[in-house]
Parts: sequence; C-alpha cells; structure tokens
Amino acid sequence: MTTRQTLKSNSQSPMNRTELIGRLEGMRESFVICLLTSLRPGVQGLISDDQVRVIFDHLLATKQRPIPRLDLFLVSNGGNGVVPWRLVSLFREFSKKFNVLIPYRAYSAATLLALGADEIVMHPFGELGPIDPSVSNDFNPKNQQGQPIAISVEDVKAYVTFIKKTVGITHEDELVKAIEALCKQVHPLALGNVERFVSQSRMIAKKVLKTHMSGDEDHVIGELVENMTSKLYFHGHPINRKEARQDLKLKVPATLPLELEEAIWDLYCSFEKDFQNTEPFFPSGQLFTAFAGNMAPNSTQSIDVELLHAAIESKMLKSEFRSTHKVTMTLTPNGPQLMDQILSQGWRHSKP
Repeated sequence: MTTRQTLKSNSQSPMNRTELIGRLEGMRESFVICLLTSLRPGVQGLISDDQVRVIFDHLLATKQRPIPRLDLFLVSNGGNGVVPWRLVSLFREFSKKFNVLIPYRAYSAATLLALGADEIVMHPFGELGPIDPSVSNDFNPKNQQGQPIAISVEDVKAYVTFIKKTVGITHEDELVKAIEALCKQVHPLALGNVERFVSQSRMIAKKVLKTHMSGDEDHVIGELVENMTSKLYFHGHPINRKEARQDLKLKVPATLPLELEEAIWDLYCSFEKDFQNTEPFFPSGQLFTAFAGNMAPNSTQSIDVELLHAAIESKMLKSEFRSTHKVTMTLTPNGPQLMDQILSQGWRHSKP
C-alpha cells in the first residue's frame, strides 16, 4: 500500500490513529467515532446488532452528554437493516448534532444509517448505495454449496416488468403462467419474506429521515425513499457525491476544504492497512505454496490466520472483532479438500 506524505505530524513521523482521529476532531470541532467493517475480498464484515452495545461503551467514555457535535466515520458494505434505526436513535440521545463522514463505501444498511444524519460529509471517493435489501432465508434457492441465494425485491419486480413491457405479455392467463414459472424456481414464502424486508427498509428509512426533517417534508421523504429503493434499478449502483446532492437532494456539502479531504482519507488508509482491504484473502493459494511440490495423495498442510471483521474506535477506546482460524488442505483422489476451523472469535477492547 502506498501512503501519501500528508500522513505526517509536525515532527515528520507517521501519525498514529489516535492522532489522525484527533486531527479530524480539531478540524470538525466534533467528537469522532469510527465504525468500519471489512471490505477485504474473502473476509465477511457486516453491520450487526452486537456493534450497538460496543458503540454505547464509546459514547459513555466521552463523559459528556449531550455531545455538541458527533461525527460517525463510516465504511461498510452493509448488513442488518434494523441496526441503523437503533444507532441513529442512540446517537440522537447522546448528541445535539449528528453527522456522518464517508471516505469510501457506505452501502445498503450503511446508507440507511447515513440517512439519519443531519449532514452527510462525503469524500470525493465516497459512495452511498440503494437501500433495497437482499434477503436470504431457508426458503430461498440454494447454490452448489447448499447456501441460500439472496433475493432482491427489485429483481422480482424487474422480472414482472420484463414479462409485461419487454416481452409484451399482458393477457392475464399468460401473466399467471409467468408467475407460476417464477414460483417453481423461488418458493412463494421466500418472495413474501423479501417483500416484508423491503417494507421494513422503507419504514426505517422514513424513521431515520424524520429525526432531522420536519413533518411538512413528508413528500420529500417519500420521494427520497422511493428513489433509493426502486428507481436506481441496481442494488450495487454507487451513488457519488454529486448524485447524492443534486439528484437525491441529500444534505451533502458540494465540496470540502483540501485539508479536511486529506484528514478523512488518511484516517481511512490507516484502517485499510489493518483490514488488508487491498489484499484478497486466498488461503488456497497459500496452502498450495506450502506444499512446495510435495503433492502426494492424502498429504496435508495447514496455516493459522487471524482476520479483522469490524472496528469501532475513538480516542478513548479501541474495539475490534477478530477471528482466528486453522485452514487445512488435504489432497484427496477427488481433488483438494479445504477445511476452515474457527478457533476463536469475538470483540477485543483496548486503549488506543
């Protein structure tokens, strides 16, 4: 990873994370809490319920209530769609003003969380995403490994639109046959579950928006929720700073001072290094290398790995969710077999 020369203190030595957070707090005149989940390919990191309790400890450590200005430094591909409402409610209890700082990705549930902020401060590299959920449950179709395949309600709606508009089928009997064909591939209860989750996503989006928007803006809230759930068409669509401000009418500053941009990006790069986000987790490659040419049948190699899944950090407290694994590869007549044994996992707390 390449870091810029701006990652320096006055003595020209690299800033540690506490100093980077402190620099950002000084520029923003705020208290900063960082919430990041892994973006590393092959390592899962999601917004989840257990993070609410950890963030509560960070808020208690401030010894101040209400906090005049609270900034959440946020990076995540998404996760549990209920957590944003819990966190926004908590931040509102502890602060007079709550903002979100987005250096890079804040998708899905992370976007929902950002919608609850008074202001969304986006770095030029920052991205939001649609809030239509993808849902997995026991009734979903399974992949080759037997795991449920996530379904998006927008995919289901797109199928119906395709049948009606693109194919041109409008007769009721033919539409019924098209729906029956879909139900042969996807269990009806799975489709019902997806609809329930998208309704919940819309409800939570409206709730978090109403924490900082007035009652006479209901039409604005409704239009914004509709745009972010249905009119972006693709769950992976990245919403840049200009689009968030101009098209979606979100409270996003058009530009930032260069010094603030650098402070936000330097802090992200510090976390990026710890998460190893630029290095895909590929244990099979490491294990094949460990065999070092000894590919005899039934031979075995193992490696021990530690993975960082989530980090919550402020100047007073550092919290990380890590897991340790023993990954074993055995060369069988049917090909290599990989086994991932989780040895430990959980939150680790320390002083920065």
